[in-house]
Amino acid sequence: MAFKHGGAEGAEMRASTRLEELGITLPTGLTPVALYKPAVVTGSLCYVSGNINQDADGDLTITGKVGAEVTLEQAREAARLAAINALAGAVNTIGSIDRVTKVVRLTGYVNGAPGFDQPSKVIDGASELLRDIFGEDGIAARSAIGLAELPFSAPVEVELILEIRA
Repeated sequence: MAFKHGGAEGAEMRASTRLEELGITLPTGLTPVALYKPAVVTGSLCYVSGNINQDADGDLTITGKVGAEVTLEQAREAARLAAINALAGAVNTIGSIDRVTKVVRLTGYVNGAPGFDQPSKVIDGASELLRDIFGEDGIAARSAIGLAELPFSAPVEVELILEIRA
C-alpha cells in the first residue's frame, strides 16, 4: 500500500521501500515465549501481541530498569527494536508490510526504576520508527505506561493495533 510521506508534495511510498531505505530487515524467526499468537486479524484490524527488544537470535539486547541500569537513550533503542519485532509478528501473520494502511494504536510499557517518570520519552523510540516507515499514518493513538517489572527484565514492551487492507 502506498502512502503519502513527508517531503515532496504528492509523493507516495510503499512501507517495504521505506524499510529498505532505513536499512531495516524484519526478523522472521522470533517465536512466542508463552501461549499466545504473535498477531491476530479480525476484520480490517491486526492486533499485535507485546514484543520486547529481542535480537534476531531471540536474545534481549539489554535488560534492567530504565532510570537505573538502562539509560533513556538505551530504552528508546529498545522501544524501536520492540516495534520492529511487533511489525515482524504482524507481517508473519498478514504476509506483507505493504498491507498495513495505518497504525491505529501503540501501547508501550516501560520497566522503570522508582521515580522514573518519562515513559513517554522511551516510547517515542517506537513512535518515531513507525512515523519514519508509514509517514503520518504511522502516528497512532498511544499510551506509555510505567511498570515495576516486565518479562525477562526487559526494559520495554510494545504492542500495536494496525489497520490493514484485504
